[in-house]
Amino acid sequence: MDEQTVNARLDDIQSALQQKGHRLTRSRQKIVETLLNCGGHITADGLLELVHEIDPTVGRMTVYRTLELLSELGLIRPIYQGTGAAHYILLDGGHHHHLICSGCDAVFEFEECGLQEVGQLLAERFNFAVEGHLVEFYGRCPNCQ
Repeated sequence: MDEQTVNARLDDIQSALQQKGHRLTRSRQKIVETLLNCGGHITADGLLELVHEIDPTVGRMTVYRTLELLSELGLIRPIYQGTGAAHYILLDGGHHHHLICSGCDAVFEFEECGLQEVGQLLAERFNFAVEGHLVEFYGRCPNCQ
C-alpha cells in the first residue's frame, strides 16, 4: 500500500477503535502500520518480527492482543491455510477474496466482487445482518494444471 492509503486505513482503524472505546496507542499504531504495510497476510509471529525491526520495545502479548482486538472489531480475520498458524488478513471494506491453488498452496488475491447481491439475498432470507465476507476459491494455478 502507498503511504496515503496506509494513512487513510490507519484513520479508519483509529475511528473504529474509538467508537468501541479503545485507543490507538503508540504500540498499536506501530502494529497496525506494519500490518497495513505488509499487506495483511501474515502470522502473529511474522508480524512481531517486522514490528521489532521498527520498535523492539513492543511486546509479543501486545501484538497478540492487538490482533485479537482488531479481529473482534471485524477489521482483520484469521484464516488457516493448513500451515497450523493463523494468517491475519485485512478486510478491506468488509470483504476479502482468494484463489487458492490446491497443488502448490499459492494464494492469489483478487479485488473483483459481485457478492453484494448474494449477501443482501441471504440477509433477507435468514433475517441476518451481513457485516462482511471472506471468499476462497480452490483450484489449480497455471503452474499446477
